[in-house]
Order: sequence, then C-alpha cells, then structure tokens
Amino acid sequence: MGILEEAHNVRVFGEKSPEKQTVVLAHGFGTDQSVWKYLVPHLTADYRVILYDNMGAGPTNPEYFDFDRYSSLDGYAYDLLAILESQMVNSCIFVGHSVSAAIGVIASISRPELFTKIVMLAASPRYLNDGDYYGGFEEDDLAQIFSAMTSNFKSWVNGFAPLVVGGDMKSDVVQEFSRTLFNIQPDIAITVAKTIFQSDLRQLLKLVTVPCHILQSTKDLAVPVAVSEYLHRNLSGLSIVEVMGSDGHLPQLSSPDIVIPVLLKHIVHDITVSKS
Repeated sequence: MGILEEAHNVRVFGEKSPEKQTVVLAHGFGTDQSVWKYLVPHLTADYRVILYDNMGAGPTNPEYFDFDRYSSLDGYAYDLLAILESQMVNSCIFVGHSVSAAIGVIASISRPELFTKIVMLAASPRYLNDGDYYGGFEEDDLAQIFSAMTSNFKSWVNGFAPLVVGGDMKSDVVQEFSRTLFNIQPDIAITVAKTIFQSDLRQLLKLVTVPCHILQSTKDLAVPVAVSEYLHRNLSGLSIVEVMGSDGHLPQLSSPDIVIPVLLKHIVHDITVSKS
C-alpha cells in the first residue's frame, strides 16, 4: 500500500476487470467510510468497490491535514482524482454523501471521462440562503455553529449529532455519528466545517456533463428538499431527483431499509430520459 492509500485508508473489494464496473463510495462531514456499512455488502458481488476517508476524518492521521489545502473543496477533489489514478480507475460510478457529492462534481468537471454517473445523497451546492436561493442557513446560524465548536467541542457534538441524524442521544445512529465526530481533531473539524458551510458551487453546476442522480430525505436539517430541486434545475447534463421517505442527513444509517434499495436502484439503472 502506498502513502496515498495509507493516508486515506483506501479499501478495495474485488479485482479490476472488464466485467465489473467500479463503484466509489465517499462519505460526508463528521463521518468516515463506515457510513456505508449497510450498502457495501449489496455491491461486492457485482462491482469493484472502493472506499476511502476524506482527509481530516477521524481515522486519518491529523499530521497529514494541510489547513491551506483543505480551505477549499478543490483540495478534496484533487485527492479523489489522485485516488482514482492510484487505483487505475478509468471510469466509475461515484456515490457521494453530503459534501462528497460536491467534491465529486468538482472532480468530474476536470475529468468527466472518469465518471459514468454521480449518485448524490443529501447534496447541496450552497448551505447559506442567498436572495431567492434557500440553502437552509443564515450567516448568524453558521456563526453560532462555529462559535459553539470553538468554545466547547464536546458540548457541540452532543447537540449537533441528534439534530443532524434526526433522533435523540440514545439512538444507536446518533451515538455512532457522535463517535465519528469525536474522532476528529477539533481544530480540523472546525476548519472542515467552515470550508463546507461557506462553499458555493452554484456557478459550477452548468459545467457538469456527467449524469447526476439526486437522492434526498423528506426531512433533512442540513439540506432542505428545495435544494435537490435546485440541483435538478441547474445541472446542465442529465439529472433525476428522488425524494425518499426518510429523515435526517445520514439516512443510509438511520433508515437503511428505505435508502439502501433506492441507492442500489440508482447505481444499477441509468437515466434514460432527458430533463423537461
């Protein structure tokens, strides 16, 4: 295993072969590749599956985290492209949760041939409200989040985790999300949160040529349903939206019975009709 693979804890299930497509699974903020634990067993028989941790996630070495590089989502996109190159991926189905959907979008603009489709779960091009655009957060909301993270990270996690998951602290999924959040070094978590919440990819959507499958929970504190509709309207290529009867921003963990079949459907089936 090379330095890149070790740094990102790259795991590969299945050999590279002409018969098997490659599926790349990428996690969102506060989690790590374990967020896909219910999906992976359904894929390994038919696909080559690649998992990795975004730099700064709990299982990664904090010494590798470059605060300048990861002040922009571009740094994560460069990492993704480097991982695809290291694994000799010529094309893949990319499944990105939350911020990783945005990372996949950025990577696909520079190297569209590497992506046959992007499956976006709980994705947002911008979290801040802006005029007619409703991202779900005001500047004051973000200021409070960053202040709470800085002043008492443990207390912030205990309040943030149940809100994002959509359950109480006794919930197994909330406890799991709390665990992966606590695994992140606090100064890194704050930097990553600022990079994500202050990002704005809206002008990039018109440059995306890869088909995009947009999957969204009915109730998600971090990403309103209106955002999935915005993505669908503004992506220049083929796109499709499916709003699922699930709650929370980590529905692949909190509602696997609902979400895993939907993910599998969109991984297997391509978009066959143009947008109206």
